[in-house]
Amino acid sequence: MNAIAPLALLTQHDPGHVPVMLPEVLDAMAPHEGGRYVDGTFGGGGYTRGILSRAACTVWGIDRDPTAIARAEALAAELATSAPSHKLVAVPGTFGAMADLLADEAPFDGIVLDIGVSSYQIDEAERGFSFRHDGPLDMRMSQAGRSAADLVNKADADELADIIYHYGEDRMSRRIAAAIIRARVEEPIHTTARLADIVRSVVRPDKSGIHPATRTFQALRIAVNDELGELQRALDTAPGLLADGGKLVVVTFHSLEDRLVKRALAQAAGRVSRPSRHEPMAERFVKPDFILPHTRPVLASEDEIRRNPRSRSAKLRSLLRTVPSASVRGSHS
Repeated sequence: MNAIAPLALLTQHDPGHVPVMLPEVLDAMAPHEGGRYVDGTFGGGGYTRGILSRAACTVWGIDRDPTAIARAEALAAELATSAPSHKLVAVPGTFGAMADLLADEAPFDGIVLDIGVSSYQIDEAERGFSFRHDGPLDMRMSQAGRSAADLVNKADADELADIIYHYGEDRMSRRIAAAIIRARVEEPIHTTARLADIVRSVVRPDKSGIHPATRTFQALRIAVNDELGELQRALDTAPGLLADGGKLVVVTFHSLEDRLVKRALAQAAGRVSRPSRHEPMAERFVKPDFILPHTRPVLASEDEIRRNPRSRSAKLRSLLRTVPSASVRGSHS
């Protein structure tokens, strides 16, 4: 491995952005010299810095957020000067579209996805992701398209209730939707603080200490950014972009995401009911091209949870390709 001394910028993470389960992600990815990797959710660049600090390799960093891409381009420029063998390519776009964005670059030795909101987005009040800081009710990762305010002020009660129930898993969804409808008749809802107050007015805090509006904000964020759709598209295509021995590593933060990941990886690894050996179709069963390195999710350490409470709900799952994809076999060899 190349000397890391000139690469101090790769090991100095912004204190405002703490990459979740970084050691576990790097252990799962196992970056090597000359490797080719994709950080599908560049965000603050924590995983990318970690991968590049482990080996002289290339990382393609994807993000739909223009501010994240600006950070990626700045880091890429620094690397080009100080450590040219450690390369970063900034790729504007969504990770769900990685098959199209990176069609000419596959196959890859590893792809990592952090399915959550970056610390930068949460901490910037003007982005409207959190009620911890009052700001415009926005929540758009791409800073374009329909905002949370548009949804809250224009959707009917049934649509709002369905979003809050399905994406927030909140049993009080209809009561919350009705309160939003009543409040917006008096005055449009444009700030995070006002929406949080509306939800709190009809949902009592429970013993968990979690703010009553947490699930509603999660639901609106998922809907505005089509997060589950993006995740499903990535899960459908990312395995096919892996080289022989390549790994797909996904970190999720709530059950909706984790269920999608668990099911998709299990299907890719052939962990479905095999045909009965007595049925004619049995001989058609083909050994899958992928395996699961571990069947249970990897969780954050107790030490990390103490240092970064956000990691408490994190789950890491991974997939390993054992046979080269026919669509990418022979590329970049």
